[in-house]
Amino acid sequence: MQSERTAQAGALSGMRVLELAQIMAGPTCGMMLADLGADVIKIEKTDGGDDARGYRDPRINGVSAPFLMLNRNKRAIALDLKTPEGKEVLLRMARDADVLIENFRKGTLEKLGLGYDVLSEINPGLIYCAISGYGRTGPAADKGGFDLIAQGYTGLMSITGEEGGPPLRTGNSIADINAGILAAVGILAAYQHKQKTGRGQIVETSLIEAGLQQLYWHAAIHFATGESPGPSGSAHVLATPYQAFPTQDGHIIVGGANEKNWERIAQVLGRPEWLTDPRYRLNSDRMRHRDTLLPAMAEILRTKPSAEWLAAFDAAGVPAGPVHSIGEALSHPQTLAREMVVEQQHPEAGPVKSIGLPIKLSETPARYVRPSPRLGEDTRALLAECGYGEKQIAQMLRAGVVRDVAGAEG
Repeated sequence: MQSERTAQAGALSGMRVLELAQIMAGPTCGMMLADLGADVIKIEKTDGGDDARGYRDPRINGVSAPFLMLNRNKRAIALDLKTPEGKEVLLRMARDADVLIENFRKGTLEKLGLGYDVLSEINPGLIYCAISGYGRTGPAADKGGFDLIAQGYTGLMSITGEEGGPPLRTGNSIADINAGILAAVGILAAYQHKQKTGRGQIVETSLIEAGLQQLYWHAAIHFATGESPGPSGSAHVLATPYQAFPTQDGHIIVGGANEKNWERIAQVLGRPEWLTDPRYRLNSDRMRHRDTLLPAMAEILRTKPSAEWLAAFDAAGVPAGPVHSIGEALSHPQTLAREMVVEQQHPEAGPVKSIGLPIKLSETPARYVRPSPRLGEDTRALLAECGYGEKQIAQMLRAGVVRDVAGAEG
């Protein structure tokens, strides 16, 4: 299988990745590697493919928008791994792969005879990346998991929302997304090791570990005091003023994360006397007296519109910003200047947009060479690369071992 190993230029050109993953965490990892030049082959079940394809809303000309978001730059094959012939196809593909990503429950691929022990026998250099709910060891290793469950397990829901309110999920799938990023980091470390030794290894992360990593400041408080911090709204758990404030026509964020910024904030608000007030001189003082400081700031900030305050803070060198809607954030000139919105032409959906790679490389920048694939879009080509002839491919299609675009649409 050599056809696209060097066709897609990028920092990871030459890396071949098999992605046996769906919905968010695994596809996030695979797409990051693909954006950086890896040849990522998405292996999907023949009956419907990635579950994200089945999301009915929102859709673009009948195509799942969530699926389109996380699967660009990948080739795709629809394959029934429960058949002997399908298993043989994967084994052939694994012989020439650098990485395999999977996000099944622990033991799923082992039951199919496709675990790391088998795959590493035929390819000792294979990097086997497993993303699961709880990890592959420990008393909960056999349990399945989802992002929401991880957010509850890791305490993230206990620190989200307003004081006295119910536990809340964060606004996005933070455990899923971070697990995908962590998996990509682990794969790159293992790939560097492989370049030196020729040997692969198991790389694993989980949704709970991806969630626990978000607790740095809250864990610091707990380890130091034994207390479990609760929710603090938009406020920082260690610094103030550092939160959202209401204005005359909306909300803004004010970032007083250090003493120099606090001095500037007091000047902009017309309260220079706060700088010598013993209640507010240092961050530790302000944290103890938030109940008087924050309402006083809010009262002042309500007197002018957001744009006027932001201009004043900007002129004073104070980090401050608006609270955007999703649409405002995605259309902002800074977002567009950083190429964080990618537009591609999809054969069924038409023009589609997705979030760009948030890593910028000066010599080997991300390239967006193809939109998210249709189910089985590259089945025939990939089978041919594995050494199957036209008659064999036709037989596997008839038997339902594999599926191509025509079959998926039929």
